[in-house]
Amino acid sequence: MTKTMRAALSLFAVTVALNTGVAVAAGDTARGENIATQGNGAGALACTTCHGPDGKGNAAAGFPDIAGLNADYLSKQLHDYAEGTRKNPIMQPFATALTEDDIQSVSAYYQSLQSPVSAVAYQAPDPANQGEWLALRGDWDNLIPACNQCHGPNGMGVGNSFPALAGQHASYLKGQILAWRNGTRNNDPNHLMKGIADRLSEQQISAITEYYAALPEQLAGQAEEKENRK
Repeated sequence: MTKTMRAALSLFAVTVALNTGVAVAAGDTARGENIATQGNGAGALACTTCHGPDGKGNAAAGFPDIAGLNADYLSKQLHDYAEGTRKNPIMQPFATALTEDDIQSVSAYYQSLQSPVSAVAYQAPDPANQGEWLALRGDWDNLIPACNQCHGPNGMGVGNSFPALAGQHASYLKGQILAWRNGTRNNDPNHLMKGIADRLSEQQISAITEYYAALPEQLAGQAEEKENRK
């Protein structure tokens, strides 16, 4: 068995293990919406202040799109901010002001919002499109797996460990990859992202982040073209 095959099988096993027994969001979405729009009255400001009324964030300011993200994933990130295992000067005081019920409720609320990608349409990747190729095939010569291998078809996200990438702001995605590379972020399962971030070139980082940011629009265009051919 080659080194590449062993790496692929190892990554697949980790992905399956991390996503076995994913729980359904149990928070109170009505309460979560109230926290999102008004804060919790105990020090946590309204989430909409930074993430906008629809949870789509603000690319220029570096605030990510959190609409439709898995509730357990969001909950983990809030706990990590509160505990200091994920660093962010804006999110840490917000997260520490939330109770456990607040965290579960606001996470459930944002999961209930529309995800940027709601349909899966497979097509063979174009070797000339570096971002698409990395997403669907990876770069196994440099031991970089396909992003979709963990993050799911079209980067829609898988369970509570691998968030949706499709539609996320390119600037935010790039910032997170660089944070894993320089060690300022290290709260991912089994530190998978650290190794990947280290092996990605600057050109690959730009290509993959821009690919995922534009993917919902690309899929919508493909769907419209298919509909017009009927």
